[in-house]
Amino acid sequence: MAYSFAHFDGRAQEVVDWLGKEFSGIRTGRATPALLDSIQVESYGARVPINQVGNVTVEDARTLRISPWDSTSIKPIEKAITDADFGVSVSADDKGVRVTFPELTSDRRTQLLKLAKSRLEEARVSLRKARDEIVKDIDQKESESELSGDEKFRTKEELQKRVDRANEQLNALFEKKEKEIHS
Repeated sequence: MAYSFAHFDGRAQEVVDWLGKEFSGIRTGRATPALLDSIQVESYGARVPINQVGNVTVEDARTLRISPWDSTSIKPIEKAITDADFGVSVSADDKGVRVTFPELTSDRRTQLLKLAKSRLEEARVSLRKARDEIVKDIDQKESESELSGDEKFRTKEELQKRVDRANEQLNALFEKKEKEIHS
């Protein structure tokens, strides 16, 4: 009987996706609309994500432009970004809001790199937890005579190969982010 790794594969993909999302929120020298995804704007009595009140576009490498669908949303957008305390300069005009990101200092690059490393470690811990759950399940199946000793070792080897592949994906994401931070 072959062991099904579907649960582990799903969890590993969730971890990789989570890390990618976390890294997209870490600001590097380039402005991307994803940096504003976490900001909530007061609109018609409800708090909604900024991308639901207007278009967020990139003007240049360090500037984002928010063009609201309703011009009465300009002040709430400006206030929400200012309150988020991202360390950016915000200016409003009659067409929308412009968000300018400052140049990164070497100290700030070091802080961002530390943050990225901590997120990478969180992802690795989650992956190890998923692996440990599967190892327990494999050991339990062996003790219940559903797996032979040889099958147990083959299954654990296959599990380790899958863990190694997932770790390679995590490391590739980190290396890409590290290059972005240093560029």
